[in-house]
Amino acid sequence: MPFIDTHQLTTREPLPGWHGRFFSSERMTFGYYEVSAGAAIHPHAHPNEEVWHVLAGELEVTICDETRVAGPGSVAIVPPDTVHAVRARTDGRAIVVDQPVRRSIGGVTTD
Repeated sequence: MPFIDTHQLTTREPLPGWHGRFFSSERMTFGYYEVSAGAAIHPHAHPNEEVWHVLAGELEVTICDETRVAGPGSVAIVPPDTVHAVRARTDGRAIVVDQPVRRSIGGVTTD
């Protein structure tokens, strides 16, 4: 699967307000999210490294005990097994990449 049109992927809502389209390469999982203002992901940790790239809007990202507002062009890098949480301050869009492949995101299997 060398080429993917992300607009053709099924949109899923793994958490309220988090509308995502997901696919995996051999080693990474990609989530293309459209997020509603006020939507939140509770504090949690997982064995995957996770990179958040904010495309539009503002996300409040907490990694360990540090919270920052990430706007367009901002990137937040979450090391493996690190507690993190995210809250959308505005409507927005982000690409989230997990490495290694993450088969389940918010209870939704990506395959």
